[in-house]
Amino acid sequence: MKIIVSCFFLNLILAPLLASSVEKKVYIVYFGEHNGEKALDEIEKTHRSYFDSVKESEEEAKSSLIYSYKHSINGFAAKLTPDEASKLSGMEEVVSVFPSHQVKYSAQTTRSWEFVGLDEREGQSPWNKFKMGGEDLLSKAKYGKDIIIGVMDSGVWPESPSFSDEGMGPIPKSWKGICQEGIAFNSSHCNKKIIGARYYVKGFESQFGSVNATEDYLSPRDMDGHGTHTASTAAGRQVSNVAALGGFAKGTASGGAPLARLAIYKACWAIPNQPKADGNTCFAEDMLAAMDDAIADGVDILSVSIVTPEPLPYHQDTIGLGALHAAKRNILVVCSAGNNGPAPGTLSNPAPWLITVGASSLDRAFFAPVILGNGLEIIGQSVAPYKLKKDKYPLVYAGDVVVPGVPQNITGQCLPGSLEPDKVKGKIVVCTRGVGLRVGKGIEVKRAAGVGFILANSQTNGNELSCDVHLLPATAVTYDGGIKILEYINSTKNPIAMISPARTVLHYKPAPFMAGFTSQGPNVVDPNILKPDITAPGLNILAAWSEASSPTKFPEDHRSVKYNFFSGTSMSCPHVSGAAALLRAIHPDWSIAAIKSALMTTTRITNNFGKPITDAAGNIAAPFQFGSGHFRPIRAADPGLIYDSSYDDYLLYLCSVGPKALNDINPTFKCPDEPPSSVNLNYPSFAIPNLNGTVIITRTVTNVGRCNRKYFFKAKPPPGVRVKASPSTLYFDQIGQKKSFNITVSPRNNPTVGKSGYGFGWYTWTDGYYRVRSPMAVSLP
Repeated sequence: MKIIVSCFFLNLILAPLLASSVEKKVYIVYFGEHNGEKALDEIEKTHRSYFDSVKESEEEAKSSLIYSYKHSINGFAAKLTPDEASKLSGMEEVVSVFPSHQVKYSAQTTRSWEFVGLDEREGQSPWNKFKMGGEDLLSKAKYGKDIIIGVMDSGVWPESPSFSDEGMGPIPKSWKGICQEGIAFNSSHCNKKIIGARYYVKGFESQFGSVNATEDYLSPRDMDGHGTHTASTAAGRQVSNVAALGGFAKGTASGGAPLARLAIYKACWAIPNQPKADGNTCFAEDMLAAMDDAIADGVDILSVSIVTPEPLPYHQDTIGLGALHAAKRNILVVCSAGNNGPAPGTLSNPAPWLITVGASSLDRAFFAPVILGNGLEIIGQSVAPYKLKKDKYPLVYAGDVVVPGVPQNITGQCLPGSLEPDKVKGKIVVCTRGVGLRVGKGIEVKRAAGVGFILANSQTNGNELSCDVHLLPATAVTYDGGIKILEYINSTKNPIAMISPARTVLHYKPAPFMAGFTSQGPNVVDPNILKPDITAPGLNILAAWSEASSPTKFPEDHRSVKYNFFSGTSMSCPHVSGAAALLRAIHPDWSIAAIKSALMTTTRITNNFGKPITDAAGNIAAPFQFGSGHFRPIRAADPGLIYDSSYDDYLLYLCSVGPKALNDINPTFKCPDEPPSSVNLNYPSFAIPNLNGTVIITRTVTNVGRCNRKYFFKAKPPPGVRVKASPSTLYFDQIGQKKSFNITVSPRNNPTVGKSGYGFGWYTWTDGYYRVRSPMAVSLP
């Protein structure tokens, strides 16, 4: 009996302890939209009432609440047990409850805007032989004057000349944001250029604790460089005589919309106890709070160079949900596709109400060839600001000079601690790409007393050469170039080589080509929506940088720069954000779908050789890599026809593809009993997986070009597929007129056509002046 009583009381003691030991994690409780009837304090009280109902005490509830989203997004973020989250998900008015995702961005400009013709006078750019020249477009858009671009990233370095407000007019009256003060950042750091700045750290601190002052600033100030780079690419001022370390790429640095205003939303932070080169981390609850504020503050464009490790379904996609609320306010959200290529089905940010951007190259190179002892010259590229002291040095392959115990499959990777100094000292080392960071490989060569290094691409990287500001003389070579160097090393007892000093070369061909790292389709969340949407320059982009960070972001690098090279879809995203700002300035009455359509249907799918755009290996690229093609802002300003969609169209789309819970995002919108297929969203492209019969797709175009124009339908269907339009001609006698048509897609039943994977094609409406082109992707079962 005594034992039973003792156990009973022991259970009484342990029960609350066991309950409190259940692991809590951050969940986002999402209610959809606000109905506009409640004040902000009433909204928070409502959120607390739900939250309090699953907590044992008011004190516990108060300490667990992280954010209450009160502007456009309706919901809250809190630390919950799985049981508490489950209880909340079953409550009335709760649309969805999902765990926070800790996402990490990776490196996910003086030439890029010139490359697409924006800085060229009429007729000077080989890519833009149109009536409107780049200067005309900028002038017509007033350089983006008074358009507000929000940038959600790692903050900003406000002292950069790219953010000067000299000569700028008053802050737009539409602006409702603030300049939030913090460490090393006060209200004076905002100006007429950076008109607002905020930071969001509660989600980060719930996981990691307080921000380490040696790793990041608890303020909108950028200690990383990534946020400063993206902000200046989108809307940096025109700054002359800018160059990277070593004098490379000297010219005028400018964002796409140099007179647009910037609003900074810092939601990404340094990962504790890790090098900055490993990237920052961004928590879902922090990003959702930032987007909620950005919508309320009055931004016109929101640039988001942040991706998830893998595609997320819509009801768990924080950026997608935030972008949907932005769409209701006609705010365009532009996002990176990601840097997980070239594997298929890897792209992030697949929602159709935002723009998803891939990354491609410029027509600028930094030639630093390798001269082998047998006289063979191997083309290489580099922006390393150092030169070898003499012409020739002994040349070794990393795999032949490693310390004992390095696994055979990574001997050539130059990973930390892998090289034997006695075998490396005074030599040039050939390292291969694959595992580890590029700059880290050079640091390992330097640690082992090497005098220089050659970074040879893997087969996956092909001809894509990412240029880094290495800490020793270095150059990067293609996969084929690397093979030739290894063949030379194996052909002689005493191989030698020299790395020639790098030089900047413009009008490099072929350009653009797709970067090997750019994430690819198909869209695994909804295969009927072709993604990415578009591509833009993202390889070796020069833009402003944080002076609190080194150019490589490695702890061994103590250099400081004002402008720096960086590569990734993080860099291509703000290019499109800047172009979208110009279009918003020229066409203030256009919807976000109209701006997106104009950008997508006016792209280019050929390089400066006049041949199809290729991937990094030289193979012809496809829409799952570049979407509709390489963006052309000048053409986008006058697209002829647009594919328009409203916010209600996106809600109708969710009726067919979203989980049932998302049907209740808007309490006034009710899904029909039989919603249309998602392929019928009025999108400027389409994809059909497993075409095993006839599919009829409906589209509507709006005339924004000229009156009294007749457009004719042309199609280049994928192999084994038949594509027809009805009607096949469209006549417009006035601006703003809408015309609908059906596209009938069916298999040809051709036994000679392979049926594995997707085939790609195009359909175009043309009147002889305008060419409104859309990509298609179809797979046959």
